[in-house]
Amino acid sequence: MSAFQARLTVDLDALAANFALLRRLAGAAEVAPVVKAGAYGLGSAPVARRLQAEGAKSFFVARLTEGETLRGALGEGASIYVLDGCPAGSAERLIASRLTPVLNSLEQVEAWSAARGGPCVLHVDTGLNRLGLRKDEAEGLAKAQSAQGGLEIAVIMSHLSCGASHDHPMNHRQAESFAAIRALFPDARASLANSGGLFHGGGFLHDLVRPGITLYGGGPFDHADPRIAPVVTLEAPVLQVRDVPAGESVGYDGGFTAPRAMKVAILAAGHADGLLRAQSPAGWAVFDGLRRSFVGRVSMDLIAVDVSEDQAPRAGDMVQMIGPDVLIDEVAAASGTIAYEILTRLGDRFETIYKGAVQ
Repeated sequence: MSAFQARLTVDLDALAANFALLRRLAGAAEVAPVVKAGAYGLGSAPVARRLQAEGAKSFFVARLTEGETLRGALGEGASIYVLDGCPAGSAERLIASRLTPVLNSLEQVEAWSAARGGPCVLHVDTGLNRLGLRKDEAEGLAKAQSAQGGLEIAVIMSHLSCGASHDHPMNHRQAESFAAIRALFPDARASLANSGGLFHGGGFLHDLVRPGITLYGGGPFDHADPRIAPVVTLEAPVLQVRDVPAGESVGYDGGFTAPRAMKVAILAAGHADGLLRAQSPAGWAVFDGLRRSFVGRVSMDLIAVDVSEDQAPRAGDMVQMIGPDVLIDEVAAASGTIAYEILTRLGDRFETIYKGAVQ
């Protein structure tokens, strides 16, 4: 590692343990990892290759370009589903890379049918109101399919609006709506559950589940779950330890004033690396087993932490910003956001290490 460079470690053995847990919870349902956005910022190729080695056969991405890249990484054997579906002009590329579109509108249904593209996923809206056919559109398509055929619907899917809330009544309304629409397409497999839905169990599981955040170390309900192994460890080096007299301020805007004489460690990481400015002042890091509170603003390249108590670090020592002692959901809570955003915002200035990578 070059001097004073932050280090990002992706523990693919922990990823595999999370995948195994989700398979147990899913019962007979297939677990199809969501590896969009570069596997939530952790690297789609090494993550997907390890999951494939652990038995994953199907993967979901968002963009066509993500699917093309993933096909190159995984080879011919994997099923790769593209959530953006078949926008105008994309059918030929989908077919060329043997990607399966998630059709989100009647226009996409028509485009894929005209291209004679083969198997597809039909996305139906059950209350999220983003993408997907409404119930009346699905009913019309089902009648057309019964009369004429022509569309090879391999999977029918929907997406939970409140899956991260265990007891939200919207979940059960969507499950009931999905069951009614699914009955229109009896030959298709069914998929409703994301990470949260998978942990609801029961009538949410169907034939295929699509976990994302729980694979990567986040809890299914936006808080830490002891069953989920931490996958990401982010460590930042100490650039300098300085004495701050009582009454002097630290960082931009004079947002923190030392209430007493303090020792403050300056870390080589900041919001350019994905550590949100909103993490001030509630954020903290861990050194030598102790929590060290942020002081002042998180800036572009630097973070200051209070190291007044016990053993202070020295220049070059590594401080844990995310990891087994600073769980990703805790970082998200301190930043007023969710673990998804923390992971997908991680920058590219780290030395990245993959433990347990498939070569």
